[in-house]
Amino acid sequence: MNLTTERTGSARKSGDLASSLPFLRRYARSVTGRQSSGDAIVRATLEASLNDPDLLAEINGGAVGLFRAFTKVWTSSDAGFARDAGAFAAETSSQIARVPSFPRQALLLNQLEDFSIAQTGEILGVSEEEAGQLVKQAIADLALDRPADVLIIEDETMIASHLEDIVTQAGHRVIGNATTATEARDIFAEKRPGLVLSDMQLADGSSGADAVDEILRLSDVPVIFITAFPELLLTGERPEPAFLIGKPFRDETVRTAISQALFFGSHVEK
Repeated sequence: MNLTTERTGSARKSGDLASSLPFLRRYARSVTGRQSSGDAIVRATLEASLNDPDLLAEINGGAVGLFRAFTKVWTSSDAGFARDAGAFAAETSSQIARVPSFPRQALLLNQLEDFSIAQTGEILGVSEEEAGQLVKQAIADLALDRPADVLIIEDETMIASHLEDIVTQAGHRVIGNATTATEARDIFAEKRPGLVLSDMQLADGSSGADAVDEILRLSDVPVIFITAFPELLLTGERPEPAFLIGKPFRDETVRTAISQALFFGSHVEK
């Protein structure tokens, strides 16, 4: 069990809304591709619960209830929130556009948020068997992703090597590994990869966030942040990453985040 699993597990057992909410915000961003749209739906869910006792009871019933309430509000909204993967087909070359919305949600719930298949089904309102089939369908379709060039920003040699293996096995190409913000900027400027995986704390004391800020001045590239404490980047107090995974991580989590980031072409919003 990784750190993210331990924290979400504690939140599920305690029913603590404050503990679960940062992870709902992470899910909302990853499923919509943007901090702004994800946070907007989370706000809409909380606001709707003020006038709906049943929805409020679900939200206060633990992480599964909170995510289920979010799903109900999101899928019933007419406010222009993007839900259908097909709607994005013209905006991206990634083959993740082949994945229907429901399987994509199931995959993110299971692989990114560490919900069990049974819990995933409960959140989406389907049986455990159906949820398992949705995840399998999404995994099969994600294997069709078009290859991308990837820059890894990570100062721990073993972690960088592990990430490189995951990226390569997913069919993508690692064009460099940077251990400092300066090195990351230089590699990106020379090779212009299509995706960046970045740690937060780097070898020379520089910040992965600073490295990404410099990179985004050069190009609007998708970025996935990797950190041991993801909830610290989900406060809502400043611009934050749309794609965020915790350390230690599962291979499946990284692969899912890569496909989702490439699909949306999202970045750290300014």
